[in-house]
Amino acid sequence: MRKPSSTESGARTAVPRTVMALGFVSLFMDLSSEIIHALLPIFLTTTLGASVVVVGVIDGIAEATASISKIFSGYVSDRIGRRKPLILLGYGMAALTKPLFAVAQSSGLVLGARFADRIGKGMRGAPRDALVADVTPQEMLGRAFGLRQSMDTIGAFLGPLLAIGLMFYFQNDMRAVFWVAVIPAVISALIVLVWVKEPKTHDAASSRPTLRLRDAGQLSAAFWKVAAIGVVFTLARFSEAFLILRATASGLPVAFAPLVLVAMNVVYSLGAYPAGILSDRMAAAPLLRLGLLCLIVADLMLAQASSLAVIFAGIAFWGAHMALTQGLLAKLVADHSPPALRGTAFGLFNLVSGMTMLVASALAGLLWSGVGPAATFLAGAGFALLALTLTASKT
Repeated sequence: MRKPSSTESGARTAVPRTVMALGFVSLFMDLSSEIIHALLPIFLTTTLGASVVVVGVIDGIAEATASISKIFSGYVSDRIGRRKPLILLGYGMAALTKPLFAVAQSSGLVLGARFADRIGKGMRGAPRDALVADVTPQEMLGRAFGLRQSMDTIGAFLGPLLAIGLMFYFQNDMRAVFWVAVIPAVISALIVLVWVKEPKTHDAASSRPTLRLRDAGQLSAAFWKVAAIGVVFTLARFSEAFLILRATASGLPVAFAPLVLVAMNVVYSLGAYPAGILSDRMAAAPLLRLGLLCLIVADLMLAQASSLAVIFAGIAFWGAHMALTQGLLAKLVADHSPPALRGTAFGLFNLVSGMTMLVASALAGLLWSGVGPAATFLAGAGFALLALTLTASKT
């Protein structure tokens, strides 16, 4: 293989433009989604009268749906040699579902809206991550995934901040706030349409989107080890909806409920890109273990907290855990999957992680309702400790 020239090497220090475009796409879609999600647990329990168990089940089903969709979209993107059509379909579908939250009169319609929205997420997730890997040099994969994750998370904390301002402006009318969330979702889809580019790496004419289970057998044992680690991590990390419920149950006014996601995502956003750079320069195991230690500290604080200050400290540690682990896990999937099966690999990884999220969120809701909030977070700490033990011995 030809050695790259100094000019080429210098050019490679910059993150590819497509990665930047996908970062802005994620930013605007997360801005839209988090305006809604920051208020959705309160909307469900106070406006629609749903139980906490229902909140956990809805969130778990939604995320599991996204994960199941990812396996199909990822594999299809590999077979047809195209990522952008599926990415555009996913973001467009998500934009179309946003008005359903504003008109919902029952938890059933909210479930339907979340279900459709997460199908859109599933359609775009694996092809998007595969496209990041397709256009990025191997030596800076961690930086690319960290940057996209950081920009995604900027939207995730700007969304709740905007939700707070809109709640004051609309005098706590959550439905009006949900209507505003439609605008950035549409912008996100338009950015995909105009600015996201992809290389033609497959012979589309000779490919067809026929799903064959045996193709997964081409993935290495190293990939399946990463998938197993992802399962254990997800079991220890249930839905962030429980962070909002914990803070409001401890005295945080409903109008300020979005501050929970702001606090978490500020830490997440600030840490994701530096963590991505570190992941290009050092072994994965120390970062994974540090992330789990942050999650254990977060759970213990949230379980035993007697003040909002301690709760928000726990939320900050939760964000640090996300920053250290989420981009790194994506990098590991890319590292341990062949280019021709990257979409499939990301789809499979997110499938197993998403199904685990359904179990974790449902269990968290049951513990919350049956025993109390402290039991929910102590169980999370226990699973995180188990994950720490496994990574210490096998990673």
